[in-house]
Amino acid sequence: MSEFINNQSKQRKEALKALILRLHEGEAFESVRNDFEKTFGEVSTAEISQMEQQLINEGMDVEEIQKLCRVHANVFGGSISDIHSMDVSEKAGHPLHVLNEENQRIEKLISEEIEPYLASSGNQAILMLRVGLDRLREIDRHYARKEQLFFPYLEKKGITAPPKVMWGVDDTIRGMLKNLKERLDKPHVSVQEVKEDFEAVIKEVREMIYKEDNILIPLLRDNLNLYNFITIAESSDEVGYFLEKPKKSFENPGEIHEEEASLEVREGDVSVGPGILGLEELTAMLNTLPLDMTYVDKDGYVKYFTENTSRIFDRPRTIIGRHVNQCHPPASVDVVEKIVNRFKTGEKDHEEFWIQMKGMFVHIRYYAVRDTSGEYLGTLEVTQDIQPLRDLEGEKRLISDD
Repeated sequence: MSEFINNQSKQRKEALKALILRLHEGEAFESVRNDFEKTFGEVSTAEISQMEQQLINEGMDVEEIQKLCRVHANVFGGSISDIHSMDVSEKAGHPLHVLNEENQRIEKLISEEIEPYLASSGNQAILMLRVGLDRLREIDRHYARKEQLFFPYLEKKGITAPPKVMWGVDDTIRGMLKNLKERLDKPHVSVQEVKEDFEAVIKEVREMIYKEDNILIPLLRDNLNLYNFITIAESSDEVGYFLEKPKKSFENPGEIHEEEASLEVREGDVSVGPGILGLEELTAMLNTLPLDMTYVDKDGYVKYFTENTSRIFDRPRTIIGRHVNQCHPPASVDVVEKIVNRFKTGEKDHEEFWIQMKGMFVHIRYYAVRDTSGEYLGTLEVTQDIQPLRDLEGEKRLISDD
């Protein structure tokens, strides 16, 4: 029986993929939609995800699927079968509830603060469209939260196609909004001149709302666990929200099983904030930075320095364990002591100097290192030749071939 069910599932996926390929080859939308309704009636978000993943695995460019994404949504229409059982509103502040709530806010902004003025004219309409567009551009925070917090958990489950496709469309929308702002900011622009661009980006935004509510949210609900959602909620403030922060925060409604929260730790690994690094990785990473760093503990003894090709001042290994006052010429000891004392008392957190030497413009920065309660732990010296940065001009957006 299980073999029969698996074969049926495989046949459905192949049939669904064949319909999308017909669209890709240019067949009329209505013809494909009619065949879809005859063959399927309903599809699940999992089937859509698997179909897109299979097309990517077979060599179709993500950009091609992205172009067809709007057509996919129109073909599926309201036929996605597992959305009716979804309830993202059962707990206010839940990351899925916030995502859905923001989509409602985006739609309200479009329908109440932009579209009425597209049907008008004059300076007042242009002014209101500028205000509405500035508010709509806050959608970047909505998309960034989705891309940075939700997508990683889907990718860990092997669900990579929908995130890739959606991220591509998000960037398209960002570009459209940026270009529209540039056009709208030109002097003497009329509503008629920007109306078509407004309507185009509104269409894309609304289609993304549909895909998030009907495809992404069910995928997240079915594949993420409580610990994932708690982690997303805790990180959301840093990324930001669309126009306003949720009135309620999401709290753990029950105990998290330890195995859900645990990360794989190998012998020799070092726990570093939110991540875990091997000691070799950590050392190599610090030595790869184009900075010369030295760390002095709270008692004034040198505990660490980087060893890389960016070194500006000599740092022999014999200075490890040496008091910082003994690492400087007598004439500069007073300056060093003053910096450290100000860090210890909390008077300052940062000091910097810059000098020119041997064709370099050397930037020397000192930072007070404190724990989460603000207690002084030591001082970090960061030295860098910033002359190459001062020489930069214009922009560079492409990878160099050399």
